[in-house]
Amino acid sequence: MEVKKYFLYARKSSEAEEKQVMSIEAQLVELGQYANKENINIVERFIESKSAKQPGRAEFNRMLEKIYASNEPIGVLAWHPDRIARNSVDGGQIIYLIDIKKITSLRFPTFWFEPTPQGLFMLQVSFGQSKYYSDNLSQNVKRGIRQKLRRGEYYGNVPFGYTYNHKIRNIEPDPYKAKVLKRVFELFAEGNHTLGTMREQLALWGVVNRNGKMIGKSAIQIMMNSRTYIGIITMKGETYEGSYQPIIEKTLFKKVQSILKQNSRPRKSRHKHVFPFTDLLKCGECGCSITAQYAKGNGGTYIYYRCSKKKQRC
Repeated sequence: MEVKKYFLYARKSSEAEEKQVMSIEAQLVELGQYANKENINIVERFIESKSAKQPGRAEFNRMLEKIYASNEPIGVLAWHPDRIARNSVDGGQIIYLIDIKKITSLRFPTFWFEPTPQGLFMLQVSFGQSKYYSDNLSQNVKRGIRQKLRRGEYYGNVPFGYTYNHKIRNIEPDPYKAKVLKRVFELFAEGNHTLGTMREQLALWGVVNRNGKMIGKSAIQIMMNSRTYIGIITMKGETYEGSYQPIIEKTLFKKVQSILKQNSRPRKSRHKHVFPFTDLLKCGECGCSITAQYAKGNGGTYIYYRCSKKKQRC
């Protein structure tokens, strides 16, 4: 069947604008020249920045919906089959659309295809090679990360107090933030500060979050529990000895951990009040539990039961 309409599909893997910024533009130029040379009528373009390793690309799915809804055969123009699919689900959908004659032409400047049994076989091989490349690349990246950690090189977001040195491919203490961090540990180890007072102290030293507000207490607690500062890297339950310079001594770190653990213990009340009906009664209006309290009046002390109002105003 003669194909009168072609959809152009161009994709780059990275969603970040600064990465592969020329990839889409280069594809459009090459595909435009190829379309003019082959007299291909492009009726619509589908362009997106999304990895094809997993299903769920918005523009790709929109293109498939239009192909399914079309009453006439559609052709698809792309730079290479790996631009269309790198997973078995998307590749299978393309092959199925070819089988039911919804797609009768696939054109690539760098790949030959015809809607014949041989052409479909070669297309499946190309999709399989693209998936293999993607899976293999993921394994290579993970292996590289593990080797980097074995060498003691830090991987991940640079923690507060450090800066990343591209020459040594590792982190090193920041001249100012490292001193601030060490002072925070020393003050907290004295036992006269809480997480709340430490966030105020950090704000006085100019250490705030991205919005210019004081750092949250939970963030400070995570920072004080991080063994990165004593030269130990923790990644997915495994520990590695870091080859970078620690900021905090191990004895100081242990003392801070002891104070944090002590402060996190729930305080036990010496006087526990036992009210007999609190576990038996529920509020008839909102369904919340009933609480109780002592109140003085009319010459004595009485127990008053009332709604706890935990779900809504009652």
